[in-house]
Order: sequence, then structure tokens, then C-alpha cells
Amino acid sequence: MPNYIDRMSSRVPYTKIKMTSILTRTFRNLSITSTWTIKSSVRPLSCSSQLLTPAVQTKTKKTLSKPNVKNIVVVDGVRTPFLMSGTSYKDLMPHDLARAALKGLIHRTNIPKDVVDYIVYGTVIQEVKTSNVAREAALGAGFSDKIPSHTVTMACISSNQAMTTGFGLIASGQYDVIVAGGVELMSDVPIRHSRKMRKLMLELNKAKTLGQRLSLASKFRLNFLTPELPAVAEFSTSETMGHSADRLAAAFSVSRAEQDEYALRSHQLAKEAQEQGFLTDIIAFKVPGKDTVTKDNGIRPSSLEQMSKLKPAFVKPYGTVTAANSSFLTDGASAMLIMSEEKALALGYKPKAYLRDFVYVSQDPKDQLLLGPTYATPKVLEKAGLTLQDIDVFEFHEAFSGQILANFKGNGFRLVCTKTTWVESLRLAHHLWRSLTPGVDPCPLDIPSVLLVVG
Repeated sequence: MPNYIDRMSSRVPYTKIKMTSILTRTFRNLSITSTWTIKSSVRPLSCSSQLLTPAVQTKTKKTLSKPNVKNIVVVDGVRTPFLMSGTSYKDLMPHDLARAALKGLIHRTNIPKDVVDYIVYGTVIQEVKTSNVAREAALGAGFSDKIPSHTVTMACISSNQAMTTGFGLIASGQYDVIVAGGVELMSDVPIRHSRKMRKLMLELNKAKTLGQRLSLASKFRLNFLTPELPAVAEFSTSETMGHSADRLAAAFSVSRAEQDEYALRSHQLAKEAQEQGFLTDIIAFKVPGKDTVTKDNGIRPSSLEQMSKLKPAFVKPYGTVTAANSSFLTDGASAMLIMSEEKALALGYKPKAYLRDFVYVSQDPKDQLLLGPTYATPKVLEKAGLTLQDIDVFEFHEAFSGQILANFKGNGFRLVCTKTTWVESLRLAHHLWRSLTPGVDPCPLDIPSVLLVVG
């Protein structure tokens, strides 16, 4: 999903599952164009007449609504600023960030807390003390202890799984109002004692007599103190996602230069969006004992010359994936309010998007780990009865520019890096999730009606 639910999960390199989803929305007409926009025909999908003003009502060529299935809508979403791990959030716990996101969502939407039926969060690496971080964050944000909450994990797609779990709960008629989100704190991941040390400590805890304790203590060896660090890798292959990205880039002939160009352009566009105030989903967060954080700190445009000097980060010495064309490990959290359309209208909300369809796929963790978008895209299009030509904007959220470019080729897109692209994540997110307020939008982009999101 856009930044407020996907980028809350840092890029931990052992994703096996990929998800695609289709969101639709009718936007107000804007007489602006941009060379960065996809030059394909706009095909607005049907919306409830209650959501449209006469000025934007239009004939629709295709509808994604389904008989006897509730329309499910996005009301709004927020996120804390996303920071590189080891920076301003490093002394916090995950539920601190998630709590801040929940409070920000309440403030943004004015949703009464007792109207929320259920809260679900996604996370990649769980904090042991707060394994159900959704529950702890909800209580900390002032939600009733009668509101159930649970946490899901599905590697990098965990927050999307939280969102689609809420989707299913509403579609099945179980609930009408769901808060879904995600959180990650890569600054402080669980580090365990060795298995031998854990076993010894557990046995000591059960010992009844001094003799039993001394006998167990005599088994202690100094190497028992060697800690077990969390492996940021596929358990089944022992490879990091960076190794998979290098292999994928080589298989699809994506050069180092192409990867660096695409990464540089991404940082440049992100910087532009940041400076012009387009990242309206961000809420300020006061870090206890520190300054208030108001913006992402990982947006760092460099130069192709400087990027070319970096050595390969994973496959050495001949790999093409570097720190400059990869995403960074992230701390941050987000929250999104989704409802049945009927409930949203009854509460006086004007939905920002419809959640229509989603698909998850699973790939070979060795050779096709990062090709999920290529397999998921046609599946969700077929499920929705659409083709590539029906989609106004494709939004891919992945960890490496080489992976993105390889999946462009895998989907049959024309491979481009610096002039035109099928992905405008940050600037698109601004339009998709901002409030519909009067006036001319300051960002020179055509507004899409149909968005396909791949993560």
C-alpha cells in the first residue's frame, strides 16, 4: 500500500509472500498534465452517487463492485515520520510508535473510539514483551479494553496483511469499522542467549535443591554466552534479500547504472514531495526527551558519481546492489481507518478510495523470491476483470531498484529509468490519500482513477 501502511514495515530480506491490490476512486477534474504521468486512457470506475458531486459525475466503462458484497472504503490514514534505524526512535519500543499512529488517526478523522470494532497490526520482527503490539498500542492510545486487537506477521507484507484482514472482517459482515496498520522498530530487535544458555537457565529455574543447582552450574561453558542475533535472511536458504536482488538483476540484465539512476530519481522525487508539503499523511511525533520529528530522514539525493563509488553490499565483488540503490532499515508506524461504505456515509465521512480486490502469491525462496509482483499482477487483474490497459497507475513497493526494474520487465512494461515510469509512489500517495478540499492541486500530476498496488 502507499506509504502509510507499507513503508511502516522496514525492508527485512526474507519476504516470501507478495500481494497486489486494486483501489479505485473518482477524483475531481484537474486541468493539469505532467510528463511524468502514464499516458494511458483514464477509465473511472463506478462510485456511489452519494460520494460524487455533479461536477465529477461521469459515465463509467467498467465497475469493480460485486453483487452481494459490501463496498469497503478507506476513510483516511496517517503515519509517523519514517526514520533510519538507530536514529531518533532508537530508545523507544514498537508500541510507542504504533500508539502515536493510532492517536494521530483519531485526531485526523475525529473517529469516536467506541465506534471502532477491531484493531489489527502487522509487524516483521516482534518485540518479545509486546508480541501482540496491536493490543498494547490500542490500550496506550485510549481505546476501550473491550475492543479486540491482534497482530499478524507475513514478512515485509505484514502491514498489507493487516489491511486485508480488516477487509475480510468487513466483507464477511463481522464488523463495520476497522483500524489496520503496521509498525517496525529495527533499532532494537530481539537478541537471544544461545540455545545452550537458555536451556541451562530454564533448568536452573526448575532446580529444587542447592545440589541440583551446583550440578547444573558445573555444565556452564564460556561459549554459552555467545548471543544469537536475528538473521535478516531466509531461514530455508540462509540468503538475504539483497542476494536475491542481485541474482534477479543479473537474470533480467538490469545494469548497475540503471539501478543507480532509478534510485537517484526516487530520492529526488521524494525530496521534492517532502519540500513541497505533499506528504500529508505524516503526523509529527514528539520523542520523549528529544525534539519533535516532523519528516522522514532517509530521503538523501546524492549524485550518480558518488553512487558509483560504492561497493556491492551483498554479492562481492561483482554484484550491482549497493547501499545507495537499496532501501534502508526503518523505524516507524502507521494506521488506516477502513469501513463499509454504508457505515462511512452514515458517520458523515467522504471515502478516499475503494478497496476492491487483492491477491497474495508465494514464490520459490531461492530463485524467484523477488518476482512476486510479476506473478501477482496478472492474477489480481484477472480476478478483477481488468487488463494492464485499464490501470492508470501502477505502484510497486520493493526494497531494491534492481528488483523494481526487473519486475517491470517481468510484467512486460517498457523499461525506463529517468524520464518516464509506471511508478510515482510518493507523489501519487499525496493525491490518493489527501483530503478533497476546494482549490487547484499544487502538484502537476494527472489524477488516476484506478490504482494497482504491488508489494
